[in-house]
Amino acid sequence: MSDVVSCDTSIRVRYAETDRMGLLHHATYFVYFEIGRTELLRQRGISYREVEDAGHFLVVIDIGCKFKKPAQYDDLLTLRTTVARVTHVKIVHNYKLLRGDELLAEGHSTLACVDRDGKPQGLPEILK
Repeated sequence: MSDVVSCDTSIRVRYAETDRMGLLHHATYFVYFEIGRTELLRQRGISYREVEDAGHFLVVIDIGCKFKKPAQYDDLLTLRTTVARVTHVKIVHNYKLLRGDELLAEGHSTLACVDRDGKPQGLPEILK
């Protein structure tokens, strides 16, 4: 597995993701963040499914977003997902959503590793 800690993902805003004003709905940014985390893992050669099949579940315990400029229907965006910090049981990601070079939003999330019963457990080596 490589030492990749950042991943760029292209996302086109779909009509169903917009509000009546044609702007990307605020809740969709968090869906995009999950896409970024999934693609970052995939780029590292693993999938969420493999992690979960091994009994490790990553739950969001903190998430936030600062909205700078709106995205609109059919915009082609780049989501930059970066691993900011890894502890014994947590992974912190940072996100930048861009339209070209224009910063539209910045976000963060913290995921904790738990077992099937929801009890905290150490991150598997593959995620460190």
